[in-house]
Amino acid sequence: MASPSCASTLPWTAAASSPSSAFSSPIRLQTRRAPSLVIVAQGRVKKYRQVILKDDIDEISGKKGDTMKVRAGFYRNFLLPKGKATLLTPDVLKEMQVEQERIEAEKKRVKEEAQQLARVFETIGAFKVPRKGGKGKQIFGRQVLVAQFHRLTHFSFSPIHILSHISCASHSVTAQDLVDIIKSQLNRDVDKRLVEVPEIREVGEYVAEIKLHPDVTAKVRLTVYAK
Repeated sequence: MASPSCASTLPWTAAASSPSSAFSSPIRLQTRRAPSLVIVAQGRVKKYRQVILKDDIDEISGKKGDTMKVRAGFYRNFLLPKGKATLLTPDVLKEMQVEQERIEAEKKRVKEEAQQLARVFETIGAFKVPRKGGKGKQIFGRQVLVAQFHRLTHFSFSPIHILSHISCASHSVTAQDLVDIIKSQLNRDVDKRLVEVPEIREVGEYVAEIKLHPDVTAKVRLTVYAK
């Protein structure tokens, strides 16, 4: 006869060894996945803008045509409303490059024309300039005329006499004289402000200069002779 203690333990042992026991397989808990959070990061607000100036701006020491980096607020509140600048976009940058190429081509053309005209002046020979002369090789110039004027007025000659006497003397060669000669012989217009004529007091050979371009200076020969 089995002892009560053994009998009481058998059912528990059998239950423990039974495959259908609740303790024979682990308890599976359904885990819920937390919903994924999609975070969309907003782009940083630009604090500066790259612009091209349409006018001189004293506040930023900028000149018309300059490309500058300015604060976005300054562009938005001042430059843009007043039409003093535009954003430097790829399209604007391309337009600037095209315009710069056009300007460079024009500069090249102007310089080449100046060089060509300089060669004409230097190969055409000397321009002959007649002048009334005095004793020897002397010709009458501005200083001589002024001296004559003071001498005649000192002796109280009449204005008509003074003018008639001075008109007999011819001025020395001036920039305007050379401009007129070039116009008559070459049919070329030259600004007399670009002409530099040496001081001429006597007949002889001289060389004048014409600044046709910042990089091109023509040498023009003059032959001054007395009538």
